[in-house]
Amino acid sequence: MTERAIIITACMFAVAIICFGAAIGAAWGNGNLTGKGLESMARQPEESGKLFTNMLVSVGLVESMPILCYVIAVVLVFANPFAK
Repeated sequence: MTERAIIITACMFAVAIICFGAAIGAAWGNGNLTGKGLESMARQPEESGKLFTNMLVSVGLVESMPILCYVIAVVLVFANPFAK
């Protein structure tokens, strides 16, 4: 195998790990966040509107990290700076 093929193979493994970790982390974070949000809305129904809004903003922030990870993965696949 050439050096370029080894670098491309390593980058593909890195992309797989990045995407897997981002998906698992986002799923775990969103699950915990939503569960705690619903639990707090059940405990304080009079504040449920404010809690729901804060929960949706937080879910959006949690989802921003996997999107950035996917962008890095796409760069490694299509515009790989290591394989020249």
